[in-house]
Amino acid sequence: MLGSIVWFCLPHIAFGGFDDIAKARFATETIIAKTEVVAGGEFQLPNGKPLPGKIPPFCRVVATLKPTPDSNIEIELWMPTENWNGKILATGNGGAAGAIQYRVLAAGVRRGYATVNTDMGTAPNGENLTDHPERWADFGFRATHEMTLAAKALVRAYYDQPVRHTYFVGASTGGQQALMAAQRYPDDYDGIVAGAPANNRTHLHAMFVWNWQAAHKTPDSFLTREKIALVTKAVLAAGAGKDGGAPTDNFLTDPRRCRFDPVVLLPPPRETEGADYLTQAQVAALKSIYSGPANPRTGEQIYSPPPHGSESLLLLGNKNTDEPPAFSFIFRWILGVDFDFRAFDFDKDLGHADQRLAPLLNANDPDLSNFQRRGGKLLMYAGTADAITPFQDAIDYYERVVATHGGLAKAQTFFRFFVVPGLGHVGGGPGLNDFGQSLETRLPQDSEHDILLALERWVEQGDAPERLVATAYNGGDPGKGIRFMRPIFPYPKFPEYIGDDPHLPGSFRAVEHERGGTSTIKRTSK
Repeated sequence: MLGSIVWFCLPHIAFGGFDDIAKARFATETIIAKTEVVAGGEFQLPNGKPLPGKIPPFCRVVATLKPTPDSNIEIELWMPTENWNGKILATGNGGAAGAIQYRVLAAGVRRGYATVNTDMGTAPNGENLTDHPERWADFGFRATHEMTLAAKALVRAYYDQPVRHTYFVGASTGGQQALMAAQRYPDDYDGIVAGAPANNRTHLHAMFVWNWQAAHKTPDSFLTREKIALVTKAVLAAGAGKDGGAPTDNFLTDPRRCRFDPVVLLPPPRETEGADYLTQAQVAALKSIYSGPANPRTGEQIYSPPPHGSESLLLLGNKNTDEPPAFSFIFRWILGVDFDFRAFDFDKDLGHADQRLAPLLNANDPDLSNFQRRGGKLLMYAGTADAITPFQDAIDYYERVVATHGGLAKAQTFFRFFVVPGLGHVGGGPGLNDFGQSLETRLPQDSEHDILLALERWVEQGDAPERLVATAYNGGDPGKGIRFMRPIFPYPKFPEYIGDDPHLPGSFRAVEHERGGTSTIKRTSK
């Protein structure tokens, strides 16, 4: 049974042999692979394992979208059979994608949304799409848009009533999807949450190669986990509690204010190297990493460096390995699976990547006028302990939007950005972990503690968020209980400690910090 769906067949749609086909018009060739009503409770994943948690009853639609002959975009749409809130929630992916994200589908349905996700057209192996430019375009922008159009058609047909609002929530690659939607397809969503955005993608991926090369320049250059922990300890000694945070913090509130030179970790004269020190080669590697990638011919900054305090997320591989750097897959797309990452040229090779991939993958356009004009609202966030998508690059993008839209006050009428102290990549990290961004929060379901509900309130009631209250868990694990709570504010405001109990939100106030991230960064393409 498919509830109230009435189906009819259109010539350009291929169907999967079901008795009932929904009355839905699709924008592109669409193959419906499965339709089923799931009774609720436990859901079995395609691999046979149960999805954690219980799920209310829903209608499940599995489909393949083929906007080009080489495209193979898988989507899943889960529609509550009871207590639908009248809204669609589109959700993002991560890394090279290539798989449906079932946890976010379940989380969205639990919240009452008709929820949709896509593998972005990169299955079965997004790491190897050499010479597939149409799939590059699917990954860069097309899959998310086509997913959204199909979801809107299916939801209208299933419920036989108008959709009240359509939202998007995503982080990392999902953050790139989010900003690409606002830039290219301003009519797709009423509200967007863009987390830890990988929008300056070709240059972001160059950072991983740069960091890998720095850490493998000589056998003595590599930084073990133990040495990384030593570095972070020294960083915190230099900056924690001096950048607006509480003196008891084990993270940085604003790493831009931290003045740390890794030479302090060299052994004193006439002392031997040991566990408490770095080698000269390790210090040189850190200096290169903290400087960020630069063009060797022009000296131009390519991308932001990882922020101080994010060292635990540096993806440097292993000391003795020929495995390629993390997230170097886009360079394999254009240079071949066996490209020599040790000899990657940050002038010529990156220029080649920019020429072929930047127009498809990079979401750098600061002109969001069309999204603004139709009343769209955008919330972006980034963590100060994230070495995978450094928050400074998100600042740089936001500042360019501010300049394009006539200043901070005007930009904040539709776009607000939260810098989250101590947040790792999307979640986790030594500081604040949770403000509803994963959709699976255990926090109160209200607009003060949950970024999606704050976005909804802005879109539907016109009440822009002036602050959120974020939570830090013991060990970053919600199951271990709350460590402290702290307000976060729209950039350029940061939470600063004013005294009393640092575990309580009332012990902090909003203070404007200096503007800007890494202003010399080169950006290529919109």
